[in-house]
Amino acid sequence: MTSPLTGIRVLDLSRILAGPWCTQILGDLGAEIIKIERPGAGDDTRQWGPPWLADTDGNPTAESSYFLCANRGKKSVTVDIGTDAGRQVVLDLAAVSDVVVENFKVGALAAKGLSYDDLKAVNPEIIMASVTGFGQTGPRAADPGYDYLAQALSGFMSITGPADGEPGAGPTRAGVAVSDLATGMYTTVGVLGALIHRMTTGEGQYIDLALLDSQTAMMANTALWYLVGGATPTRTGTWHASLAPYQVFEAADGPFIVACGNDRQFGVLCGLVGRPEMATDSRYLTNPDRNRNRAILAAELQIELIKEPKAHWLVAMPKAGVPSASVNTIAEAFDEPQIQHREMRLDLPHATAGTAPSVANPIKFSATPIAYTTAPPLLGEHTDAVLADVLAMTPDEIGKLRADRII
Repeated sequence: MTSPLTGIRVLDLSRILAGPWCTQILGDLGAEIIKIERPGAGDDTRQWGPPWLADTDGNPTAESSYFLCANRGKKSVTVDIGTDAGRQVVLDLAAVSDVVVENFKVGALAAKGLSYDDLKAVNPEIIMASVTGFGQTGPRAADPGYDYLAQALSGFMSITGPADGEPGAGPTRAGVAVSDLATGMYTTVGVLGALIHRMTTGEGQYIDLALLDSQTAMMANTALWYLVGGATPTRTGTWHASLAPYQVFEAADGPFIVACGNDRQFGVLCGLVGRPEMATDSRYLTNPDRNRNRAILAAELQIELIKEPKAHWLVAMPKAGVPSASVNTIAEAFDEPQIQHREMRLDLPHATAGTAPSVANPIKFSATPIAYTTAPPLLGEHTDAVLADVLAMTPDEIGKLRADRII
């Protein structure tokens, strides 16, 4: 069975998270991913541990959990691209590839003779996606870019965290690198769009992606809150600025979420907590009414909700059609029956550990289901095979590159 991108070859010159996240998705969709890494060091995230994957005897390997999260199914080829011979290897691979993804600083690849124009000269149909912190143009284009900076500059942190006046109030970084991940997703979409464009025109193209652009786009309704209304959104903690009740409440044994999205759900909730009269209270009749009176509404509901344990509410509410959820730890998330049913945990064959855990791609195809193959590669694991199979190099040619410390 073929996958959506069977026959597409991607040359992955990226590292850390945004670029590798994109290429991992492309690999899940069936593309061949050749990951170029520095000899002896590799992707920076190989060193970002602990924790480290354990081998079959329970001893730690050199494979970090951070690297494992974004590099499954790829082929690792070590090449020193700062040398003439290494540059030529990359150009030769680009000549037989469809897509190149890179996240070097602006101008860094051009200085090595590996710009889009250089690659286009050997492959006129090549698609190249460049991921940077701030894009290829603008006053900050040359600055190094990190997820944390994009979260701060885009306004994301200003709306994340406890509200002013609440304990711990202040701007808060998201617990996962949302700017990197969003950029990886947008890069994937851009590559897929460029592939379709090439199918109809025969033309490749260059794609310029920035973490700050991506995070700004992901501000979505909060950005429009400002652009439409003129007011600057503020932090709201666990409650929603446009819906009520839509927040964390305390049950007798801990926190859980209630998320009423309409008046019907609110009416059902009022009956469940033994306060049906609240549904017809003029202060709470409509969502705008509830928003105006959210503090007193939340206080009234909290008096009732704390009388029962979470298990009671998490059965009763969904059964009655009121959205609710436990506030899980990561461990509890992977014990969640729905997540287990959807097979979101994978265990893939690994060269030294036997198997390595991974988190599945959420896309569920009906005709071309994702066929997971291998765990993230060891550093340089596929160097000889790729150079021989893809570039038809002889053992002597490969041996010379190794002797010269090019690979």
